[in-house]
Amino acid sequence: MAKEVLLDDLNPQQKEAILHSKGPLLVLAGAGSGKTRVITHKFAYLAKKKKTEADSIFTVTFTNKAANEMKTRISSLIGDGMRSSWIGTFHSQCNKILRKEIKALGYKPDFTIYDDDDQCGLIRHILREFKIYEALYKGVVARISNLKSSLVSPEQFLSEGDGYSFDEKLGRVYLKYTDDLKKCNALDFDDLITLSVKLFTENPKILEKYQDAFSYFLVDEFQDTNQAQYRLMQILASKGKNICAVGDDDQSIYGFRGADVSNILNFEKDFPDTTVIKLEQNYRSTQNILDASGAVIAKNTARKSKSLWTDQGEGEKVSYCVLQNEDEEAKYVSRIIKDFYLRGSFEYNNFAILYRTNMQARALEDSLRSEGIPYNVISGISFYHRKEIKDVISYMRLISNNSDNVSLRRVINSPSRGIGASTLSKIEQEAKKNGISLFDAIGSIVKSGNLPQSMKDKLSEFTKIVKKISAKTYKSSSEMLKDIIESTGYIDELEDERIQNLLELVSSAENISVKDFMDRVSLASNTDNLSDGPAVSLMTLHSAKGLEFPVVFMVGMEEGILPYFKAMKSPLELQEERRLCYVGMTRARNILCLTSVKRRKLYSRVQDQEPSRFLLDIPKDYCKCIDKIQKKPEAALAPVKLQPKKPKALYVIGSRVKHPSWGVGIIRDCSGDGEDTKVTVNFTGVGIKRLCAKFANLEKI
Repeated sequence: MAKEVLLDDLNPQQKEAILHSKGPLLVLAGAGSGKTRVITHKFAYLAKKKKTEADSIFTVTFTNKAANEMKTRISSLIGDGMRSSWIGTFHSQCNKILRKEIKALGYKPDFTIYDDDDQCGLIRHILREFKIYEALYKGVVARISNLKSSLVSPEQFLSEGDGYSFDEKLGRVYLKYTDDLKKCNALDFDDLITLSVKLFTENPKILEKYQDAFSYFLVDEFQDTNQAQYRLMQILASKGKNICAVGDDDQSIYGFRGADVSNILNFEKDFPDTTVIKLEQNYRSTQNILDASGAVIAKNTARKSKSLWTDQGEGEKVSYCVLQNEDEEAKYVSRIIKDFYLRGSFEYNNFAILYRTNMQARALEDSLRSEGIPYNVISGISFYHRKEIKDVISYMRLISNNSDNVSLRRVINSPSRGIGASTLSKIEQEAKKNGISLFDAIGSIVKSGNLPQSMKDKLSEFTKIVKKISAKTYKSSSEMLKDIIESTGYIDELEDERIQNLLELVSSAENISVKDFMDRVSLASNTDNLSDGPAVSLMTLHSAKGLEFPVVFMVGMEEGILPYFKAMKSPLELQEERRLCYVGMTRARNILCLTSVKRRKLYSRVQDQEPSRFLLDIPKDYCKCIDKIQKKPEAALAPVKLQPKKPKALYVIGSRVKHPSWGVGIIRDCSGDGEDTKVTVNFTGVGIKRLCAKFANLEKI
């Protein structure tokens, strides 16, 4: 592929970033500035023009979806040679390294990866054992995760703690949790990063091996790195210093997960002689949206200044409307969406409604349903986190690793075998007394324990199933999953929907090895399966990161909501709230609507609300305000109820019809039956017409 092709349709700053191939590079990529295009073309340029081996370019991002998109784009640019490439998430890359090298840290290469549910289950078990209030488990999990991402070991935390009783207890829980993970030969997600750092820090020869193996490092979404991830990249890139960090400090919104915006702000200090390139041409939004959002983010003091511009024109001004309460706000948004749709301006999947907290979704869902508008709430339970999926995967993990105590606790009585908490407690005591796994303890307690014979039989049957499947060799994961489902009788207790989920799981495991399938499932995230559809998207501002929509509504622009009340006393957290507002605003391509209410019901209490301070930062030149809504909406906003359609309805929404005078149009709405049928049709060049089908002389085409 010629150099000219790789640099086609790129602006000067993008070209400069791609051509830079020696020494540290920081690319400050503003929202919608073609960041992914730069990364993929830079990879292709290094591979094609600089003759760099594809598998020596270490490329990391934060989601499986982003990594897969990168692989697809790069493959289209350089063709074959991508199978062994190092393109993936931080967690998948570290998993790949640790599978080969973790023996140096005293683990076995077939370690299990615990997800959030497994982690919570183990922490709750430890809290019960230590007689600490179990309901604290979520906070404990979050604290331990933050300590790990900050590279603070349990020993370090205990030695440097402030002596308060809860911190001391936290330290003991952290230490016990770490020990239990190692006994189970298991790692949690944070361990994948922290143990990789430990591996390289304590083993100079292994570090040198990987430093020599990689000639270039590409880091996407650099503003979202935590201290452990940043340290990992510092260590790996310290020898050749050929590292390219791409990100936007204005879009750093994951501080609660440990992301440290100072990593990108301090990059030039940590990597001397860094070249800095700003990508300021935006390819997504209109200039009014960029100017409005730019005015908001400019109020943050700790940032790298950028001035985004576009050649797509000024576009419509950002609109702002104040409503009486959350129900009126939801109705207003729904009517606007319905009107846009009926006019044929946009399809339903062109709209997104963004909010700061999940509780704001209730009124919005109610209003959308009443208007007959289809919608999807982008949240909830991931496929891989459904109970039936988690149970069967836990069987798979226990069979592959009999020392996996967390998986054993999950499945020992699923499906129900009559093995209760008291029996499990005796197994726990036996395991603790002899320093063995729960699975081995079952064997010991069956032989010598003081249990009724009926219970011994149940335990023996359970271990027999596990051992029987463990002894087999499977060509693919689907074969193993089928055997688990059949041997355990798990499917017998399920209703049809859950059975269908299991069948989908088995189908997805075709032609994938057990090891690869378990890694894929363990590393799956909740956002990997997002797909477009003919429905309005509802999501939190945090979930909207990386997405874009023609029309965006940001609701709840009020003090205490955005910015969130818990962040208002901390200058650093308040700056992150401002970045969150900026991220939301820059999701919009064509139209951005902001709303707030005068009174809102929060936590079972109605209270007066003040407009968000972020609204005051938007100059009037870029924003138009709507102070109130008429009691009777204008005709353009009049709600039109979608009536249930009969199977053999003459007119179907979305179908094409022809009128003798107005030509071809698309049916946007239909109501009534027989001679009373009314249709709303969008005619090309004419616009919306509401007709009585009896007299309209419409011809279906």
